[in-house]
Amino acid sequence: MLLLFHQLYNIFPWIMHHVPGSHQKGFSSCDFVRSFIREEIKKHQEAEHQEKEQDFIHFYLAEIEKTKDQPKSPYDEKNMVQSIFDLFVGGTETAGTTLFWGLLYMVLYPDIQGERTKVQQEIDVLITPGQSVCYEDRKKLPYTNAVVHEIQRFSNIVSIGLPRYCIRDTKIQNFLIRKGTTVFPNMASALYDSNEWEMPLTFNPNHFLDKDGNFTCREAFIPFSLGHRVCLGENLAKTELFLFFSNLMQTFKFHLPDGSKDIKLDPVWGGILKPRPFDLCAIPR
Repeated sequence: MLLLFHQLYNIFPWIMHHVPGSHQKGFSSCDFVRSFIREEIKKHQEAEHQEKEQDFIHFYLAEIEKTKDQPKSPYDEKNMVQSIFDLFVGGTETAGTTLFWGLLYMVLYPDIQGERTKVQQEIDVLITPGQSVCYEDRKKLPYTNAVVHEIQRFSNIVSIGLPRYCIRDTKIQNFLIRKGTTVFPNMASALYDSNEWEMPLTFNPNHFLDKDGNFTCREAFIPFSLGHRVCLGENLAKTELFLFFSNLMQTFKFHLPDGSKDIKLDPVWGGILKPRPFDLCAIPR
């Protein structure tokens, strides 16, 4: 929900604050997050010379200090608060929703989760017992990496991207887009293209494996959009999704509770496409 109101605010900032409705609760939530961020900045400032570990806030404060005498410095507390807010929006709701879809797929397709040559078998064989999976391990866990990518492709949580404004006449495959046109990118057109994927409407990690079982990523995989306006959090999201998913698979066996039925894959529509509420059991392995 936070992402939906954040998008609406960016598209219609001049009107959204004045229209009554449930979205006002969203704006209130945004204000709460910004207040939390300001408190964290204050704590960093107070403990600036006591902490050995440095994070994003430390580095941003250092840039503010370094450029404070510049007449138009881009570094100030307001920009820092918004930058951290954007990291929260890009790195929490979207990544969390993708993981929800991933867990749902794992309980609906248990052969992918744990059977021979599948995710848990691969992790058990190739990761030292007692050692957590790290991001570099994706290179030796091709099937697990393929599953993570297929979760993103198949769930397609942001099917319609943010609007873009065409600043000049542009031709794409002989189709003319006039200057001033507002364009809404449709990621689903690539992620479900039958010319690019053998089974576009089926959850199939083999879409990201070559004939020898090595991981391969296709050009049509664009859940983060593409071009100059590609999602700035792409690398962060990829790292988060692989780490959370692989370590969850290493630690737990997931299954549906007894008596579960009517599990549906059609999403709940909103700013992002979420799975319908479901229960699952996580059993330590």
